[in-house]
Amino acid sequence: MSTKVFVDGQEGTTGLKIYEYLSRRADVEILRIDEAKRKDLDERRKLINASDVTFLCLPDVASRESASLVENDKTVLIDASTAFRTSPDWAYGLPELARAQRERLRTAKRIAVPGCHASAFVLGMRPLVEAGVVAPDFAAHCYSITGYSGGGKKMIADYEAATRDAKLDSPRPYALALAHKHLPEMAAHTGLAHAPVFTPIVGSFYKGLAVTTYFSPNQLAKRVTPRDVQALYAEYYAGEAFVRVMPFDAEQNLDAGFFDVQANNETNRVDLFVFGNEERFVTVARLDNLGKGASGAAIQCMNLAIGAAEDTGLQR
Repeated sequence: MSTKVFVDGQEGTTGLKIYEYLSRRADVEILRIDEAKRKDLDERRKLINASDVTFLCLPDVASRESASLVENDKTVLIDASTAFRTSPDWAYGLPELARAQRERLRTAKRIAVPGCHASAFVLGMRPLVEAGVVAPDFAAHCYSITGYSGGGKKMIADYEAATRDAKLDSPRPYALALAHKHLPEMAAHTGLAHAPVFTPIVGSFYKGLAVTTYFSPNQLAKRVTPRDVQALYAEYYAGEAFVRVMPFDAEQNLDAGFFDVQANNETNRVDLFVFGNEERFVTVARLDNLGKGASGAAIQCMNLAIGAAEDTGLQR
């Protein structure tokens, strides 16, 4: 039997991409809302409760409203907003987070898809905290460079305008009040006591994302080399279909000395790198911000929730 799926907020960037994934599958039936009724509360309630899975691709307030409409105890909600990412009543939609996480997602009726920056940071930091290399009170510092698609329809239109502003040609740091909306989950799901000092940067390319985190060995709870960290990652993520731990080999991992932020585009894969030396090193986590950073992660969670193969419809 087909799984009945409704996308509440299909017209946004994440919703459109989820719809694209779903439209290629024969094992789902997409429940469509009439364009004229897409903000009609009763119509949305009807479709949510008729579905086996509803994706919420909405601002936080609207996601909370839609979640309150559920009356069917078999409906699985998969929310792409920041509304529920640190709620204990919602499963965090990162199967690779910890050994028990995948099983929780298989049985959860409420799943919160991680933020794009947060996914990359958490996957790089969580193994270090669990191994005791990084103490919970570690003062983490990181930055992210990302494509403009993460800014939604208006930002996409600005960057793709025929006569766009020349200032958009340069990388643009933002969220410089240091209160980015992903910070709570970046602490909650790593085991850190405090959120990192984090600065995101948007670049003049459509999609692709890389989060770089800084480490000085003398600030760590255990003395490790970059090679030790690479080996720790390899053990932690052994067997994961969508996490690739790259060898400690800068020449192989770089393009004539430069890092390719867009290399994972059109996949649901995260690549983890360690660069540096015994005095200082960085970790880098690279993903497609519309794939594993948003819509692809949502589909991966749906696959677990409906009992499908986890990689159904997704590229590695």
